[in-house]
Amino acid sequence: MPRSTATRPESPAAAQAAPRGCTNLKLRQLTRAVTRHYDAWVAPTGLRNTQYSLLSHVVLLGPIQPSALAARMRVDASTLTRNLHPLLAQGWLAQGPGADARSRLIEATEAGRAKRAEGQRAWKQAQLALNARLGPQRVSALHELIDDCMAALDAADEEDDA
Repeated sequence: MPRSTATRPESPAAAQAAPRGCTNLKLRQLTRAVTRHYDAWVAPTGLRNTQYSLLSHVVLLGPIQPSALAARMRVDASTLTRNLHPLLAQGWLAQGPGADARSRLIEATEAGRAKRAEGQRAWKQAQLALNARLGPQRVSALHELIDDCMAALDAADEEDDA
């Protein structure tokens, strides 16, 4: 359910500082540009950046239930399921039984760990190249701003749930 917390500017200075344009569009444009950058570096490994990210999460957190993995990655269950299929098919991840008959666990195979290590080297080069293009201070400021925004949005969600 959409909710609005918009307020009217109270002064001319506030009006000049008010955001213009669509935040969603601007974030999506930035995300697409950054995704293209990382994909160009990671593609020679046979991975897309989304696959590298998923594989890395499973290597670091696994064995893990799909629902817990989806929560940690901040994706919905259907997106996670769709993204798991190619990694399972390649033999980089394996799905096994969980604690009870209805649960399952995802874990990285040895081939998956090796593929993640290969991807990690490319990912590191992509990050260094992005830092060089944007400047490390700008990248650090962007990370901090994103973390602050995520915390504010999470806090607002928690308040709405209470």
